[in-house]
Amino acid sequence: MQHHEETVAAFVEHVRHDPDVVGVVVTGSVAHGTERPDSDVDVQLVLTEDAFTQAWEQNKLSYVVRDVATYDGGYVDIKVASPDFLRQAAQHADDPMRHSMIGARVAWSRMEGLQELVDAIPVLPAGLWEDRMASFIAQVRLHGRYFLPQAVKLENTHLLHHAAVHAVTAGGRALLALNRTLFKGHKYLDGMLASAEHVPDGYAHAAAELLHRPSMESGAAYMDLLESFHPWPLSKEQTLSTFVRDNELGWYSGRIPPEYI
Repeated sequence: MQHHEETVAAFVEHVRHDPDVVGVVVTGSVAHGTERPDSDVDVQLVLTEDAFTQAWEQNKLSYVVRDVATYDGGYVDIKVASPDFLRQAAQHADDPMRHSMIGARVAWSRMEGLQELVDAIPVLPAGLWEDRMASFIAQVRLHGRYFLPQAVKLENTHLLHHAAVHAVTAGGRALLALNRTLFKGHKYLDGMLASAEHVPDGYAHAAAELLHRPSMESGAAYMDLLESFHPWPLSKEQTLSTFVRDNELGWYSGRIPPEYI
């Protein structure tokens, strides 16, 4: 929308003479073309390596600027970055970071190749999709087939709801991986699955039942639906070891647990 583009231009003018600033990258809904009239403007403010290090040490990694907005209630939501930060994001970023960079565009830069660097971030290496499916299916099986029945047996309300939420989250993310779709965030999960091509019939109902009325019956119905839908790339025999490796031994492997990627 015009007022968003005017705000981007005003922000660029606000920062372009700062020697610590390398570029401005427009992200989020304005970059995706899904902005509402009252949406804010999301940007990655790309700094020099020294300036980024200083921002990190001072814990000034995210903030808003309001006085450049050209519309009522508007503001620029800033996340700081550096060229090396963006290179590492292309290799290691979590899904919400990668998703936020879909369609991202450089509004201004003094650095050659910044757009190419940005374009690499939403591209997940092909082999990782299978690994993700295996990791998430391991989570679904442990939460749905072990922790949830344990919660019912022990009459443990906290564990019951914890298992239900984690089973549905992991199941949804396994389906997103099957559809080669990056996870945008929890508040978007239902909508992303509703528009995905490869999702079992009745999935939304089974997931809602498990979340609203967690029980042995709703858990089994959800698990059976998911397991019968696709030949997931993880054997039953490998499930426990995969869950332990990916979730309980992250401190040793240095790998982030799959629910946080």
